[in-house]
Amino acid sequence: MEIRRNLLRLLAVLFAFALVAAACGSSDDDDSSSSASSSESADEAEAADEAEEAEEEGGTLSQDAIEKAVSGEDDGEEEEEVASDCPSDRSNVEGIFAEADCSRDAIIAKITEKMEAGEWGVNSANHLIGPEGMDVDLNVCPADWDDHAGLTDNQIRFGQTTVQSGNLAAYGNLSVGMDIWFKYIDTLDVLSGRDIEFIIKDDGYVSAQTIEYVDELIESANIHLIQGLGSPNGLAVYDKINEECIPHPFYLSGHPAWGDPVNHPWTTSYQMSYSTEAVLWGTWIKVNLADELPVKVAGLVMDNDFGLAYEMGFQAYVDNNPDVVSEYLPVRHDPAAPTLTNEVTTIAAFDPDVFISMTAGNPCLLAIQEVEASGLYERLSAAFTPSVCKGIAAYMAPAGMAAQDYWIVGGGGKDTTDSVKMKEPFIAFARDLISDAGEDPGISLTGEGIFRGYAFTEAFRIADALPGGISRTNLMLALRNFKIYHPGLLDGLVTELNGNADAYFVEGSEYSQFDAVNQTWVMVGDIVDANGGTPPCAWDKANGGCR
Repeated sequence: MEIRRNLLRLLAVLFAFALVAAACGSSDDDDSSSSASSSESADEAEAADEAEEAEEEGGTLSQDAIEKAVSGEDDGEEEEEVASDCPSDRSNVEGIFAEADCSRDAIIAKITEKMEAGEWGVNSANHLIGPEGMDVDLNVCPADWDDHAGLTDNQIRFGQTTVQSGNLAAYGNLSVGMDIWFKYIDTLDVLSGRDIEFIIKDDGYVSAQTIEYVDELIESANIHLIQGLGSPNGLAVYDKINEECIPHPFYLSGHPAWGDPVNHPWTTSYQMSYSTEAVLWGTWIKVNLADELPVKVAGLVMDNDFGLAYEMGFQAYVDNNPDVVSEYLPVRHDPAAPTLTNEVTTIAAFDPDVFISMTAGNPCLLAIQEVEASGLYERLSAAFTPSVCKGIAAYMAPAGMAAQDYWIVGGGGKDTTDSVKMKEPFIAFARDLISDAGEDPGISLTGEGIFRGYAFTEAFRIADALPGGISRTNLMLALRNFKIYHPGLLDGLVTELNGNADAYFVEGSEYSQFDAVNQTWVMVGDIVDANGGTPPCAWDKANGGCR
């Protein structure tokens, strides 16, 4: 047991250092690392300046930030400030909801005190001020912008673009689950008499259609906020949504670009960044395949901005860790490809030691099937499927025993169809809601939609209780000062957004291996969490990613 504990500590440390090496694909790692460790240098002030400059560029973390990411030494103060007195009985739904009520009340009290003191809120210069450097200039919003747009006496109008048709149509079940949760919240009447009017547009995962629907939602649907799905789709519209000053919360993808509170303050993230996931793949290889290093790695990459985020993130890790990965072959595939035979044949000919699926939707299932059919699987030291394909019912169960022992950096999400997890009280409650709505509780992504809806309604309830009631600016204050226990995520993950300092809601993950016999993900080791450790990302695809 002591050996295992030491290994887990090593894993956490390696994760933090790997995160430093690969965060947002910076090319400045060597300079900033030497700056951060130059305590013996004669010119410590200059070194500190260099480290600060590198951190501002989003390229590295300081040594202090590394230590905090590993030890979590900065968590205690914030926990006490927000929710130290809250009950914590998670053995039943009533206890979970009581804890949520208490945490929400603490956040409301904190924001209200700051607003009444004139420190936060819309100031005399028409800037929205909030925690940790949050400063949103409302003077650049459209002339007809309205803080209360999309609100009626009985509605909060919530627009969404998503995929409900085509090769990635399964992700449309997220919206089914969200709608079920919103209708449940409506029955509680906790939003000052308003129900959530959820307006869903199917863009088929086609960016041009996303642009058209976003225009329609903004110009004629009178929405209060908007959400989308898909990295290419979001990148096509998030400039406009931010220019329109419309809340764009909890985007349905893990692209690092959603963590940009300075240039895109109206957009917020929900799930773990794909760049962090890529670093965690490399960290697993370094720890678990130590006797085989350096290894050859092949990635099956969806050929769009989504897959590119994975590809670039792992390439950055490879560039900084040649002692871990000797060769890396990314093989791209058309997102609409009906088969992956040619791509997997190319990968099999490369004869990698590790295979990583960097794709989404049905191609995740096809990848598992093709790798097994090619004979490659039996030669691999390890195979990974991506966090976006964690759903057992959709992507693992149909592969049968070909999915046995696949690894995942899962981003901390629970699966409502997992044979073990479905016994938990909140998941059982979610499954009952799905069944009562006439939908299939055996669809993983519908359950995940319940979890996404949960985060939204906690933010809505905070915003609604602030001075002046719910508004776009109050919603953004709630979102940028948001720290909750989320029953749809694994214990051990700190879920938080904090002004301009912490722009990623989830910054850690478990490592799990799939048990195809019992249809469950089996967590190996402890949660690795680096809350607050990911620098904001000003996405610049042409110049290497995050800046």
